[in-house]
Amino acid sequence: SSSAPSLPTSFLHSNKMSEVEKAFRKFAIYGDTSASGNDMTGKNFSKMCKECGVMDGKAVTSTDIDIVFNKVKAKGARTITFAEFQQAMKELCSKRFKGKSPEEALQAVYGLIEGKEPGSAGTTKATKVGGVERLTDTSKYTGSHKERFDESGKGKGLAGRQDLTDNSGYVGAYKGAGTYDQTH
Repeated sequence: SSSAPSLPTSFLHSNKMSEVEKAFRKFAIYGDTSASGNDMTGKNFSKMCKECGVMDGKAVTSTDIDIVFNKVKAKGARTITFAEFQQAMKELCSKRFKGKSPEEALQAVYGLIEGKEPGSAGTTKATKVGGVERLTDTSKYTGSHKERFDESGKGKGLAGRQDLTDNSGYVGAYKGAGTYDQTH
């Protein structure tokens, strides 16, 4: 036999790995550099459902996603395989696309997934989704919270949270200039 690594025959029956499976693999290894891409954790499964629009928060909620994930995975397993993932999509597609035939619904769900990859760009940006923007806008903070950020909205760390007292006195229990108890 030749020394070239041969592809598992499961890939060879379709001339190209399906777009859905490619997406599955990209999400499966997201956030886990050691992952093989052959199985997916519940966290990444729900991330994938969110980002691809399978979970719309109305017909399909995060609870549905968790229930289906736990239903299709092997007992005691923490991940699902691509075959189990396909089973999960069969479960979810009829909820997500009510009124379509199971085949059409499944095609529609796969249509959402094809060619997608995990969105990790800008994951640390302050979110701007409805109602949250004013909560994360540091320029609108008042009171003690206001002092925790400088003009540009960058946090000041500990200095913004504590009144840093002048501990320059030479006595151990010294509490800052002018605080000497008058009774003495």
